[in-house]
Amino acid sequence: MSLHRPPIWQIIKPHLAVFDGALSLIIFLIMSVGIVTLYSAGMNFPGRVEDQLRNILIAFIAMWIAANVSPQTLLRFAVPIYTIGVTLLIAVALFGIIKKGSRRWINIGMVVQPSEVMKIAMPLMLAWYFQKREGMIRWYVFLIAALLLAVPVGLIVRQPDLGTGLLVLAAGFYVIFFAGLSWKVLTGLVIAVGASLPVIWSFMHDYQQQRVMMLIDPTSDPLGKGFHIIQSTIAIGSGGITGKGWLMGTQTHLEFIPERTTDFIFSVYSEEFGLIGNLILLALYLLLIGRGLMITANAPTLFTRLLAGAITMIFFTYAFVNMGMVSGILPVVGVPLPFMSYGGTALVTLGLGAGILMSIQRHRKLVQT
Repeated sequence: MSLHRPPIWQIIKPHLAVFDGALSLIIFLIMSVGIVTLYSAGMNFPGRVEDQLRNILIAFIAMWIAANVSPQTLLRFAVPIYTIGVTLLIAVALFGIIKKGSRRWINIGMVVQPSEVMKIAMPLMLAWYFQKREGMIRWYVFLIAALLLAVPVGLIVRQPDLGTGLLVLAAGFYVIFFAGLSWKVLTGLVIAVGASLPVIWSFMHDYQQQRVMMLIDPTSDPLGKGFHIIQSTIAIGSGGITGKGWLMGTQTHLEFIPERTTDFIFSVYSEEFGLIGNLILLALYLLLIGRGLMITANAPTLFTRLLAGAITMIFFTYAFVNMGMVSGILPVVGVPLPFMSYGGTALVTLGLGAGILMSIQRHRKLVQT
C-alpha cells in the first residue's frame, strides 16, 4: 500500500491565504518594475539585482509573518515595542556608532538602526493610545500624543537623520489626524510652524540648509551641491513621452545621476520609460494607496482604523517625497521610492507595514464570519 503525498501547491496554499490578493499583486508589480529599472541602473554595480531579489524575499517573509499576527496581539505589544525603540534611540545618542558623520547605529550583538523600528512602532503606539481612550478623547489627549511623538522624532533628527525623522513624524501625525484632530488646531499648527521657520533654520545643520538653498536655485552651485538635482531633472525631462528605452538612458549610463540605484531610481525610470511609464507607475501607487484606504475604511476597531490609515499614508509619503525631491520640488532628504529603491532595511519595514494591513483585512473577515 503506497502513500500519496499531496501536491506541493496544496501544502503551500493554506500558508499563502494570509496574503491579501489585491495588495500583494500591486506590490509585486511595483517590485517587478523596480527590478527591471535596477538592472539598468546597477549595470556598473555587480550583484545589486541579486542582492535586491534577496531583499525582496526577506521583505515577503516579513510581510507573511506580520500578516499572521492578529491586531489584538499588535495591540498588546504596542507599548513594549515603542519603549524598546525609544530606549535604543537614547542608547544611540549616548554611545552609538558613527558613520559618515551621523550617529544612527548601535551594536547589540548585531548592528541595527533603531530609527527604522520607529516607523512601525510610532503608529502602533499612538493607535494603542487612542484606542484606550476611545469615547474620552479631549484636547489634552492630543497634547500627550504629540509629546509621545516628539520624543523619538527629536532623537532621530539629532542623529542627524532628517529623512527618517520626517517619516516617523508623518506616521505619528497621521494617527493623530485620523483620531479627530480639529482643522482649527491643524491650521494653527501650520501658522505656528510657518512663523517659527527662522528659528528652525537656525537649528538646521549646514548641509541641511544647503539642501534647501539648492532647491531654490540649484544653478548657484551646478558642479557641487546642486549637481544632484540638476542631473536628475535633466534625466526626467529627457525621457519625453515614451522614454529613451530600457538600458538606453544616457544620463544613467554616463553616470551623471547620483545614487541611481537607491534614492534617485525614479530618475532612471523616467529617462528610460518617459511620461507614459511614469503614469503607469503613478497608477500602481494610487492603487496601492487606494487598497490601503479600503482596508482602513473596513477596519472593525479604532485601533485598526488608525493603524491601517497611518501605514497607508506612509506609503503615500514615501512616494510623494521621493518623487518630489528627484524632480526638484522638495529638498533632498534621502527617502527611498517604496518597493523600488535598492536596499534591505526600508524594504523590510515597508513589507511589515503591508503585512499589518493584510492582517487587519484578514481578521476583519474572520470577525464578520
